[in-house]
Amino acid sequence: MNTLETNEMLKAVLAAIDEGIHAVGSDGITIYYNDVAARLDGLSPDEVAHQHVLDAFPSLTSETSTLLKVLETGKAIINQEQTYTNRKGVNINTINSTLPVTIDGKLIGAVEVAKDYTKIRKLSEKLIDLQAKNLKDKKDEYEHGEAAFTFDHIVTKDTRMLEIMAAGKKVSATSSPILIYGETGTGKEMLVQAVHNHSPRSKKPFIAQNCAAIPQALLEGILFGTVKGGFTGSIDRPGIFELADGGTLFLDELNSMPLDVQAKLLRVLQDGVVTRVGGVKGKKIDVRVAAALNERPEDCLNNKSLRSDLYYRLNVIYFELPPLRRRTDDIMMLANLFLTEFEGTFCKRTRGFSQEVCGRFLSHDWKGNVRELRHAVEYAMNMVDDYAQIDAQHLPVHICRLKQLPFHPIETSGISLQQTQPDLKEAVHLYEKKLIIEAVQATGGNIQQAAKRLNIPRQTLQYKLKQM
Repeated sequence: MNTLETNEMLKAVLAAIDEGIHAVGSDGITIYYNDVAARLDGLSPDEVAHQHVLDAFPSLTSETSTLLKVLETGKAIINQEQTYTNRKGVNINTINSTLPVTIDGKLIGAVEVAKDYTKIRKLSEKLIDLQAKNLKDKKDEYEHGEAAFTFDHIVTKDTRMLEIMAAGKKVSATSSPILIYGETGTGKEMLVQAVHNHSPRSKKPFIAQNCAAIPQALLEGILFGTVKGGFTGSIDRPGIFELADGGTLFLDELNSMPLDVQAKLLRVLQDGVVTRVGGVKGKKIDVRVAAALNERPEDCLNNKSLRSDLYYRLNVIYFELPPLRRRTDDIMMLANLFLTEFEGTFCKRTRGFSQEVCGRFLSHDWKGNVRELRHAVEYAMNMVDDYAQIDAQHLPVHICRLKQLPFHPIETSGISLQQTQPDLKEAVHLYEKKLIIEAVQATGGNIQQAAKRLNIPRQTLQYKLKQM
């Protein structure tokens, strides 16, 4: 492949990228400008090609142009937020990374990659503005501080969950940070809301933010707010720390937060002072911070997704929520609770769950935990006819596909010693499975009653179910 073909292929590859790309030579003259960048700027590629940056963009200066700044310093500028008005008068929000291009140590140009976050920025700002307006309108008139759940909403018979609830009520009287680990759907935010509503802060704001739901480059401004002039196009706007003043801030999926933002979060936790992005003056705040991880803390520390100093600062009160598959006593109780709820919502009556459905529910691993169970019951309510019983055919496909345990009656007479006949150990094991499933189904999934029926300890039955 000759040089011309190589260049054409490179241009085709760059044109296919869904991000704005602007490359200039060492003299600041544009050598490449793709269609995405042109669309962001309200220009055509021809208007920028072979033009100096300042000629193509008169609103820029040698100080404000990141391309020229990189040509001057030779240092990369990574993930810098920029807001500007293009030639069509449209406000554009981008996150730019500008890199120097060198050959044999000689700087020959710079390339800028711009990601368009205009829509996400607008949605984030609307969310912040709505939260601020809502908090202002409801000042001193909060009902549960905008948090819906209390400890009464946490339905469980599981010993570990009951211990966590008791501890949660105790720590609600203080302002110590809380760190929670739990798989998705285990109820991490529900627990934090319950602590908030049981605390002296219950009449103050409760704000939750999923750290993975906001692009990393925008998260800092969302958390700490912005100052007019802090970056191109920025305005004065409070962050959620300021909005949560006096109340509780819940940061979900903390391990998705960039490490540099984690460092700033640590400073806020230590000093109780928040400084807006681009600002120099801090503001004293009183916020209780609760954070959740969707990976074990030790794994987050090992894979460097969580700063160790932030972990030790947050890990004053630690809760680890057990997954639903380890809360066997709760599975059918919650399923029946959801069934009653959806019967009312759908104005439909059923004859409950069949024995096969109970068996499938108890043997399913519930990787989505309580949320997955709730969705499974809701799906079944959509599929089942009025006044009918919920059977396996009414369950979501991924639960229907589960293999059923091969329970077959074991004959006590007329046994033939064929090769397909199980040996004594296997036959006893199969018969034990049959008795366990029958006991669990007969008691409607109540593990305590099933254990009594089998005349074995509840812990033994839970162990055997887990092994099955």
